[in-house]
Amino acid sequence: MKDERNANAESKNKQLDTYRSHDKGQKMTTNQGLKVSEDEFSLKAGERGPTLMEDFHFREKMTHFDHERIPERVVHARGYAAHGEFEVYESMKKYTKAKFLQEPGEKTPVFVRFSTVVGSRGSGELARDVRGFATKFYTEEGNYDLVGNNMPVFFIQDAIKFPDLIHAVKPEPHNEIPQAATAHDTFWDFVANNQESAHMIMWAMSDRAIPRSFRMMEGFGVNTFRFINENGEAFFVKFHWKPVLGVHSVVWDEAQKLNGKNPDFHRQDLYESIDRGDYPEFELGVQIIGEEDEFMFDFDILDPTKIWPEEDVPVKIIGKMTLNRNVDNVFAETEQVAFHPGNVVPGIDFTNDPLLQGRLFSYTDTQLIRLGGPNFHELPINRPVCPFHNNQRDGYARQTINVGQVSYHNNSLAGNTPAAASEDEGGYKHYQEKIDGRKIQARSDSFKDHFSQAVLFWNSMSEPEKEHIINAFSFELGMCKEKNVRQQVVDMLSNVDLDLAQTTAKNVGVRPPAESLAPKVNKSSPALSQEKTVKKPDTRKIAVLVGEGFNENVPVILKALKKVGAQPVTVGEKQGFIKGQNGAELEVEQTFATGDSVLFDSAYIVGGEKTSHQFFESAAYFIKEAFAHYKPIGASYQGKQLLEELNLPSNAGVITGDASGGFLEEFTKAVAEHRFWNRKTL
Repeated sequence: MKDERNANAESKNKQLDTYRSHDKGQKMTTNQGLKVSEDEFSLKAGERGPTLMEDFHFREKMTHFDHERIPERVVHARGYAAHGEFEVYESMKKYTKAKFLQEPGEKTPVFVRFSTVVGSRGSGELARDVRGFATKFYTEEGNYDLVGNNMPVFFIQDAIKFPDLIHAVKPEPHNEIPQAATAHDTFWDFVANNQESAHMIMWAMSDRAIPRSFRMMEGFGVNTFRFINENGEAFFVKFHWKPVLGVHSVVWDEAQKLNGKNPDFHRQDLYESIDRGDYPEFELGVQIIGEEDEFMFDFDILDPTKIWPEEDVPVKIIGKMTLNRNVDNVFAETEQVAFHPGNVVPGIDFTNDPLLQGRLFSYTDTQLIRLGGPNFHELPINRPVCPFHNNQRDGYARQTINVGQVSYHNNSLAGNTPAAASEDEGGYKHYQEKIDGRKIQARSDSFKDHFSQAVLFWNSMSEPEKEHIINAFSFELGMCKEKNVRQQVVDMLSNVDLDLAQTTAKNVGVRPPAESLAPKVNKSSPALSQEKTVKKPDTRKIAVLVGEGFNENVPVILKALKKVGAQPVTVGEKQGFIKGQNGAELEVEQTFATGDSVLFDSAYIVGGEKTSHQFFESAAYFIKEAFAHYKPIGASYQGKQLLEELNLPSNAGVITGDASGGFLEEFTKAVAEHRFWNRKTL
C-alpha cells in the first residue's frame, strides 16, 4: 500500500508528460495538426496586394498571440515556482485522518509558488514586501493547498477590508506611483487609521521583508485551521515551513541595488540552485491546540493578526519538503497554477477566522476571471493525481470529454451516479461545530488588542534588528508627502515603543510623542529573531577576486570551499582563462562589470602578481561595498595588501591568511555567519 502511495510522487510527472510538447526536430503544424508550408508570408492577393481573410494560419497565429497574456494576479503577480515532494517524518494519525500525513516515509508530489505581494509581474523581486509561499499537495484524496506567506500574521482581521488594504498599498491611482513599494501616503494613511495592522507592520519593516532568497525564508499558513482525526476529534492548527538553511536577509541598501543589478535575483537563485542539485528544503511544522484550550490564552487564537508564540505552543516538526525540479514552462505552470485555501482533504477543515472565511470565497472568484472560466482545474498544473467525477459540464476551455447522457443528480439512467461517498469511503464531512448567535456585523472584543503582540515582536528583536526596523520606518515615512500622515503613524508607534516612535519622529521631521502608550509586555519570543537562526556555508556564493599571476594554491582553496558546500565564483577584469604561478590556470567566470558585490554573500580577494592598477581599483570598490553590507571578507596573498591599505584586517568578519594556518576553517565559519553587525562600517 505504501509503495502504491509513493507512486503518486511520480504519477504527477507522468500526467504532465501527456501535455509536454517537444517541438525540436518536428514539422510545423496548425493547432489542429495540419502541416504548415509557409510561415514567413501571409496569403495576399498578389505580391503587393492586401492580406486575405482566407489565410487561416495567419489568423490562428495572430489570434493566439493577441491572447497570450492572461490578466495578472491583483496581488502576488510577481512569482516563481518549482516542483518537489513532501515526505512525512512521523504519523499524524492522532490529530488528523488526512492520508498524506499518516505513514512515515510517504511521499506526496508538491508544487510551490513564491511571490511578492504588491508589485506587478514586471517589478523587481527585492522590494520590501511580504512574500507569498503557496504549496499545492497532489494527494491521493485530491489537491490540498496550503496558501501562506513568509510572515505569520496579516494586516487585517476581517476579509471585508482586503480590497481597502490592497487599494491603499498599490501604486496611487492618480499617478500610478510608486511600483512595488509601500513607501507612500495612501498605505501609511491606511495603517494609521486601521491600527489592527500594528503587529503586521512591525514584521513588514523588519528584515523578514527583504529575504536573501526564497530558500532562506520561513513560510506560514497565517490562518487558524482544524485537524480532524478518525474519531471526529478536532484540534486547532497553524502551519509553518522552516528552511533547512535558516532564515536570512539582505540589507536595505543591498536590496535597492539588487533591484537594479538583477531584478530577477530571487528567481534566478531558486532556478540555479535546483539546476545544480542544491535542492531547497523546508521542514513542515505544526502548532496544535486542543479544543478545550481555545480560550486559555491572552489573545484570540482565531485572530489573524496574532501569532501563537512558539515558546507557549511549540512547533512540532512532522515532515520535509524538497524542491527538486524546475518548471518546464513558466506560463503553463507558474502563471496558470490556481491555489485556493478551500482546496482541502478529509482531516483538514476551517475555523471561524474571519480572514480565512473571506478567502474561501475570494480565491475561486479570482481564478474565474484570471483563467477565463470554471475549468481552470483541468489545466495540467492544477489537475489532481486522483480521478474526479461530477456533473459539472461545459464552459470555456473544457478539456474533459464527458461520456453519456446524464449530467444531473438524482438520476436513474446512470444508477444515480456519480454518487456521494460516505465518510467511510473518504467523503469529505465538514466539522460539526455548534453555532449559536444572532446575525450581526461586528467584531469580538477578543480581537481588539492591536498592540501587545507588536510589543512582543519588538522585545524579541536583537539590537541590530531594532536598528533596521527604525531605519525602515524612517525611510518609508520619509517618502510620504503628507506630514499629517507621518505624524499619525509616529503617534501610533508610541503604542509599541517610545524610543522607536521618538527616533522615527526625529528622522522624518514630525513631533516626537511625549509618553509611551504601549501595553506592559515583559516577555519576548526568541523564535521571532533571526539572530539565532541556522547558519551554514552551504550554497553561499563567494566572489573570488583573482588576477594574472595568482598564487598556485588558489585552485586548492577554491576546491576546499566547494567541498564545504560554498560556491566560489571567480571575478576578474575579463572573462576567460588566466595564468597563475607554475602553470596554474583558472577561468574567470564574471567581470567586475557583471559580478557586482551585491550578487554575492561574501568576497575573497587573492589578486595576483601581474594584476593591473585598474584591477585593484575595481577590487577596492567591490570590497568596500561588501564590507559596508556587513558581509564576510577574506584575503590571501596579494589580496592581503589591499585590505591593509583599506584598514580592514582588524574588523569583525575580515579573515586573512593563506592555504595553511587555519584560514579556511575561519573563513568558512565567517561565511556561515552571514553578517557581522558589530563591525564599524567605513
